Amino acid sequence: MKTQPSLDQLISIDGKRALITGAAAGIGKAMTARFAEAGAHLTLVDIDSETLAATARELTESGVAVTPHVVDVSDEDAVDRLWIELRENEPDILVNNVGIYPFKRFSEVDGAFYDHVMRTNLSSTVWMCRQMIDRRRDRGGIIINIGSTDGIRPAADELSHYSISKAGVIALTRSLAKAHARHGFRVNAIVPGAILPSGAKQVVQKMVDGGVGAVKIGAEYVRRTPLGRLGRSDEVARIALVLASELASYVNGAVIPVDGGFLAA
Repeated sequence: MKTQPSLDQLISIDGKRALITGAAAGIGKAMTARFAEAGAHLTLVDIDSETLAATARELTESGVAVTPHVVDVSDEDAVDRLWIELRENEPDILVNNVGIYPFKRFSEVDGAFYDHVMRTNLSSTVWMCRQMIDRRRDRGGIIINIGSTDGIRPAADELSHYSISKAGVIALTRSLAKAHARHGFRVNAIVPGAILPSGAKQVVQKMVDGGVGAVKIGAEYVRRTPLGRLGRSDEVARIALVLASELASYVNGAVIPVDGGFLAA
C-alpha cells in the first residue's frame, strides 16, 4: 500500500524557485514571508527600488535565499530583459501580484490613463505568463495570478478601468489553465476582496490617494461582507502558498475568492 505524503511534505516548497511581482509591500511582501517559510528560493520583482531593497534585506537577514530585480513589468521589453537574466534559473512558481487601482470617474478616463492601468494590471500578467510557459514548456510549473472581486462584482463606481483589467486576468487564467495543463502547468487565480494595507502609514496614504470616496467604499464593503471586516495581506498569502504547493495538486483553472464572503452576499 502506497504511503500518502505527510502534511509537512505537501505544504513544503523547499528548494523551489518562486518569482513574485509587486513583492516589496502589501500582499506581495506577505507572500514572500510565507513562501520563504515553506522553503522557497525567492526572486522578488518590484518597481520601487528602495522598498524592494528593504524587503530583500529583511529576508536575507532571516537566512532566506533572495534575488531582487527592479523591473517595471508594464514595459514589455523590461519583462523580456528580466527573463533573459533568469535564463537557467527560471522560477518553478510564478505569482503575478502587481497591480494598481487609481480612482477616476469613467467619463474622465483618457487613453493614456487607461493604457497605463491595463499594461500594469493585465498586459504585465500576459507577458510574464508567456515567458514562463515558453521557457518551461518541457518542465511545466505553477502560475498564480492575482485578480480581484472587482473583476467579478464591481464595488466602486470610479474603478471601472480596474474592474476591466482584473476581469481580463481571470479570463487569462482560465484560458491558460485549459491550454497548458497538458504541458505540466497549473494556472489558478486568487481574487482578493478589500485588503487592509499592512501599516498605519499605508492606510493613511490610501485614504489620501482615494479621497473621501475610498473611505466610503471601504465602509460599504465592510457593511456588505458577511465576516464584517477587511482582509489582511497574510490571509491572501496563505492561499497562494496552498496553490503553490502539492496541497493543490489537482487544482487548475480555479478562481478562488479571499473576500470574507463578499461575492456570496
